[in-house]
This record gives sequence, structure tokens and C-alpha cells, in this order.
Amino acid sequence: MYIYLNKKFTESTKYSLNHIIQTKHKHISILISGGQDSLCLIKIIEDIKKNSSISLNIQYIYIDHQWRRDSKKQIKHIINYIKSYNSMITIYEIKQLFYSEAQARKLRYQIINYHIYHDNNNLIITGHSLTDKIETFFNNLFRGTSIDGATSLTRSRYINNKIKIIRPLLNLNRYDIQWFCRHFCLPIWSDSTNIEYTIKRNRIRHELIPYLKNYFFAKIESNINQFLNISLIENEYIKQNTIKIYLYIRHQYKIAINYKIIKSQHIAIQKRIIQLFYFHHFNLFLTKTIIKKIIFFINNTSCNHKILYNNKTICLNETWIYFI
Repeated sequence: MYIYLNKKFTESTKYSLNHIIQTKHKHISILISGGQDSLCLIKIIEDIKKNSSISLNIQYIYIDHQWRRDSKKQIKHIINYIKSYNSMITIYEIKQLFYSEAQARKLRYQIINYHIYHDNNNLIITGHSLTDKIETFFNNLFRGTSIDGATSLTRSRYINNKIKIIRPLLNLNRYDIQWFCRHFCLPIWSDSTNIEYTIKRNRIRHELIPYLKNYFFAKIESNINQFLNISLIENEYIKQNTIKIYLYIRHQYKIAINYKIIKSQHIAIQKRIIQLFYFHHFNLFLTKTIIKKIIFFINNTSCNHKILYNNKTICLNETWIYFI
């Protein structure tokens, strides 16, 4: 049985998977929870498997934080549901019970990286929705993020040169997905942590966004999504220019870049080039204070300077920026 959402999701996801599998992606990991987004994603993926001649090597991954008393029951519920499709699932339990939301996120990334490395997977699919995208935008905005952080949750991107992550539900909000789940009578597990206001994301979802919709603009979610899509395109253009200039000005043999050419660029490009230069060689990020100091010396003086940072010395001579 198909409805407009089912057809839209299936066709969109199937096109992506067809393209990926025919090239190089052979093993797929799908990150799930017991919520409506994950069950919607499972329904779409299993419909693709059922109605397609494509052979998909799919494994579901569930990470149990053990925050709730009913977590064991939820695990059994998820296992039984996945078994009904004759699919495989891997359960990871986090034993440490007391940690912040940021620490939990870090642990999840470590578990995912571990699983991908040991199972030789090269494609990750998640159930992030438009609602998650808007909440992430507000979360990052309150932290004083840049345009990179504001547009960090995208439909697809490469984590590295081998592993790709896809979010096929990213353009659908939670109300559409909820209607979808009800239509197909999907067994959603109610998560009590989603209504705990000690978690900032829940306050954004249940208080901030409804307030903005009621008192400012009813279509604020679609408008923010439009803004983020435009910003993403423009940000990609800036990134491409940054990479082109960086490749042109870097030293052929040494860890150095010619800052004479950087001086003629806009300050937004200058900051990105310096950050890219440091990250490319050390896989670390410079602080905003250090970047400002380097840019000040580049644009306002012609003398030699040395800046100490993380047991390294950033040197500026008449032409080059380099590390010793």
C-alpha cells in the first residue's frame, strides 16, 4: 500500500541507493531508535528491499544509553520488530550512566566509528528529519556558530573519502512523519526523555518553535529551511574558493603558505585559509583568538613575527607562514 509520503520517500531513497551501490558502497549501516523517525525510515528501507532487485547488505544499529528504566524492554521491542523483517541488528549498551548530552553524543560517534571500522561499512543512513535540522540550527546559533555550524546537518555528505552519510528524511517534518507512522500502524516506542526540559533540545522543540509559530510566523520552519538551503549553497561556494586558493599558495615541499596572496582576499577567505592550513597538517583547529592575531600581523605589519600555540611556533616572515 502506497501513499504520497511513502512514494516520495521510496523513490528518493531508492534513487540514492541505486547510484551508490552501483559505484562503490556495498555495506550499509542504519542508525535507529524506537522513535517515529526511525520506524518511518525502517519502513521505507524495507519496502525498497522488498520491491527492488537491488541486493542490499543492511545492518541496523541501536545504541542504548540506559537513561530510562524501560530501556531493556525497548531493546526487546526493537529486536522483535527488526526480526519481523528478517533483518540484522546490532545493539550497543553504554555502561556509564551519568554524563552530559555532549558526552553522550561523543560516545555515540565513537561507537559508530568502531562499528564501521570492524564491519567494513561505507554507507550510513540516519532518520534525521526537518525538525531535527531546525533544532540543530537553533542549538548551534545559541552557541555563536558560524555558517559552517548552521548548515552542518545536510542531506548527504562524506565523513571521509570512504564513508558517506545519508539523511533521506531531512526534508520532512515530524508531523508528516507522525502521520505516516499512524497510517501504517508502526509500533512507536514512547521515549520519556523527549519531554524532559532539562534537555535544551526539548525546550526548543516544545516551547521555542511553537512560540515563534504562534506569535511571529506560522511557516517559520519552512522559511528557516529555505534560509539554510541557500546558506549551504553559498557556503559550499566559499569552501571551494578557499580550497583553490590554498592549493595555489601552499609551499610545494614545506609546511608553509604564501600570505602575500592571502592579503588580497576578503577576511572571510583569509580566516578559512589559515584554519584549513593548520587543520590539513595537524588535524586540529586554531582558536578564533589565534586566527585574529595572525590576520592582524598579515594585514598590518611587514616584520617577522612568532606566535606560540600548542607547543608549536607559528612564524611569519616577509612572504611565508610556517610552523616550527
